[in-house]
Amino acid sequence: MLYLLAAMLRASNVDLPGINLFQYVTFRAAAAAIVALLIALLVGPRIIAFLKRLQIGEQAKKELQQVGGHSLKAGTPTMGGLIVLASVLIPTVLWANITNMYVLLAIFTTASLGAVGFLDDYLKVIKKLPKGLIGRYKIVGQVLTGLIVGSVIYFYPEWFSSSFEQVKTLTTVPFQKNINFDFGILYIPVVIFIITATSNAVNLTDGLDGLCIGTVGITALTLAVIAYFSGNAFFADYLNIMHLRGTDELAIFCAALVGAAMGFLWYNAYPAQVFMGDTGSLALGGAIGVLCVLIKKEFLLPIVGGVFFAETISVIIQVTYFKYTKKRTGEGRRVFLMAPLHHHFEKSGWHESKIVTRFYIVAIMAAIVAMASFKVR
Repeated sequence: MLYLLAAMLRASNVDLPGINLFQYVTFRAAAAAIVALLIALLVGPRIIAFLKRLQIGEQAKKELQQVGGHSLKAGTPTMGGLIVLASVLIPTVLWANITNMYVLLAIFTTASLGAVGFLDDYLKVIKKLPKGLIGRYKIVGQVLTGLIVGSVIYFYPEWFSSSFEQVKTLTTVPFQKNINFDFGILYIPVVIFIITATSNAVNLTDGLDGLCIGTVGITALTLAVIAYFSGNAFFADYLNIMHLRGTDELAIFCAALVGAAMGFLWYNAYPAQVFMGDTGSLALGGAIGVLCVLIKKEFLLPIVGGVFFAETISVIIQVTYFKYTKKRTGEGRRVFLMAPLHHHFEKSGWHESKIVTRFYIVAIMAAIVAMASFKVR
């Protein structure tokens, strides 16, 4: 909104000090990050106090009561994802060009999956339904969101830019030069899969204090750089990557995501004062997924989101091997002490803070590899 207001004032020849700064994505991205951080820090204590008054606390999980200090976490306020959503969406609306279709789809995905997560948390902690929102209904919400995003990209490419028609179903291939892969008619199902899988992957990662929000912040910072380079003709030409006019506005959304992550981590770091719940994790996962779709880096997602990918694979391996051995021998066996992967390390005797810190290091290494993929080709 501030961007459009500044554009209107410039068109009306109104000369205000500093008004030209609003033309620059870098300035607005920095402003969005600062505002997001401030919103999280200032609004966070009020939302936490509100959740405490309503006695909206995390329920103890039976399978984790003997692991680390999880039994002590029962009663910690959850649904803190409301802090994250406010910290991401408000600065984005303020500082980004909200007529930009890339930005609109990022906002839509984050808000819609945040609503799905909120409904799940509401049923779980307020209505006291043990499983919250039934799994298939949660999947319906994720699939519907992906369907809308994929359909807009596939059927209305002119809403993005005049040249978007030629690249709408393409994606770049990491570590390969001048090679793009065309999903063709499978594009919409691919978008549905990516958004659904990524939102669930981030949700699986949300199991230790500060783990999910910290890795999301690292990933978002990486995607901010990629989005800016992709939308900038000079950098896109220099790096020989697909130039997508308008994606540089996504850097503002990503910056807000980074600021929100830092602000929420202030309260979610060990020992956590609040948990984000599915309200935050599904929304953040959807945001990461849709960003990779919009900047045509779908194949880079397992690298840039390496921690989320590893957590998901650990669950798939555990469940598959357990079912296979139970069918063959009558007794299910496990590859990991417990899945997702972070709980395996907990069962191995690692302290929660050490696991989180080391996962941060892995996430940073994955981000470096993702950025290096643009030159090592």
